[in-house]
Amino acid sequence: MNNSLLITGTDTNVGKTFVTTALVYYAQKYLTDSSLGLLKLMQTGTGDRELYEKLFGNLEPTATSEDSKLLKIATPLHFQAPLAPPIAADREGKTIDLSVVWQCLSKLQQQQDLVLIEALGGLGSPVTHELTVADLAAQWRLPTVLVVPIKLGAIAHAVANVALARSLKIDLRGIILSCCELYDSATELNSLAPEDLIESLTQVPVLGKLPFIEDLTAGDALAKIVSDWDWELMFPKQ
Repeated sequence: MNNSLLITGTDTNVGKTFVTTALVYYAQKYLTDSSLGLLKLMQTGTGDRELYEKLFGNLEPTATSEDSKLLKIATPLHFQAPLAPPIAADREGKTIDLSVVWQCLSKLQQQQDLVLIEALGGLGSPVTHELTVADLAAQWRLPTVLVVPIKLGAIAHAVANVALARSLKIDLRGIILSCCELYDSATELNSLAPEDLIESLTQVPVLGKLPFIEDLTAGDALAKIVSDWDWELMFPKQ
């Protein structure tokens, strides 16, 4: 459904959780007439699910509730080892049942006005022994944004991942540049990940930039950052 957005990246630890968190804060602050779902496709080890519940709680909207800011958080599959899902599942003697994830996503899409979906790893990361995050994005027709870390190699990583997305006909809405470490100057940032060159090489718009963040509880500041992003390209009006 078009009320969903998959946040994926070029790799693990590129800022997907930070981008997703900032989008949640933005929706809660500025989209006060919209209910929100937050889905972590699946989790290995501990981390994102616990962080989201600490930051936002896990509030179940009720039929009588007038509070449109209520947020439903879901993580349908969880494995203990902090490894790629098929390897973590193998260690526990389990299989990965994607129908459980699909049913959870479908329920959120029906109940909530907007659904943010955080992927795991990168676009090419395995979800099962046969499928990657990119395969799911294509098969489930999920509008997608690609988080690219601002570092040496950002251009090549962006080009390669966009090529993967394009080969599978993924609805790639744009790129978010994520600053995962502190740099001395804006000039250095632009040299490592020049927006114009990335857009020229990929033919995909850069929707915005996430600066280096240390405090994920600074909701107003993060919402303000997202207000400078191209939300209309992420969620086009129907």
